[in-house]
Amino acid sequence: GFNRSNKLSRYIVIRSQLAGTGILDATNSLSGVLPFGILIVAHPLALIFDPYKTKFYNLIPKLWATASIAPFFDIELEGLENLPPQNAPAVYVSNHQSIIDFYPLLTLGRSFKFIGKNTVFLYPGIGWAMYILGMIPVKRMDIRSHLEAVRRCMDLVRNGASVFFFPEGTRSKDGKLGDFKKGAFTVAAKTGVPVIPMTLIGTGEIMPAGMEHVVNSGSVKLIIHKPIKGNDPEILRQLARNTILDTLSIEAQKKKGLS
Repeated sequence: GFNRSNKLSRYIVIRSQLAGTGILDATNSLSGVLPFGILIVAHPLALIFDPYKTKFYNLIPKLWATASIAPFFDIELEGLENLPPQNAPAVYVSNHQSIIDFYPLLTLGRSFKFIGKNTVFLYPGIGWAMYILGMIPVKRMDIRSHLEAVRRCMDLVRNGASVFFFPEGTRSKDGKLGDFKKGAFTVAAKTGVPVIPMTLIGTGEIMPAGMEHVVNSGSVKLIIHKPIKGNDPEILRQLARNTILDTLSIEAQKKKGLS
């Protein structure tokens, strides 16, 4: 495991990039600052030539996320063959364990737009980057905000972009999978695009929900499952949740067998 100073160093780097405090470690500052600077410069051109942000914006977030997490934990990707073609629209969904979940997801290099809590957009740095990248803010417990987010997602998908949801709506504090909300599956059913379920394993142990002052050693596994298609949001919701739930159970049994 990490010693105390290493924990603190990693905590400063990751938290400063997430919250925009500006306290970036000297050896890793370019991973957060340089890509953000490129986004600022290239944003006007991208709005003209790629208004739905489906091409240029794939590369920079991938490089930024990869550079940001490389010193701290490894990522194992499984099921890459299940990913749709680079610019094929889809609705991606995953379980939600930690504030760092979006880092491994961005390393896939897909153009999905995250649905994020509106308060995160207020953070200097990461919040501004989310805005520029076309991420969609939503207010918790606000029905109008959720309906508007779903409408915007359908507009994006119909224009060739992909969207990403954490259908639990919040991070799991005990690692157990919560109930899935229907928003993501309504978007997929009404637009005819596939749902791509993904299972994240390990992020909740590295930075547990509610314990953002802690960065533990560990590794992350991201499993991409086969696409699911259909026109019934409820069936899509159940299939996606069961896929992720079964995978979490299998991976937990594997881990128990190794210990």
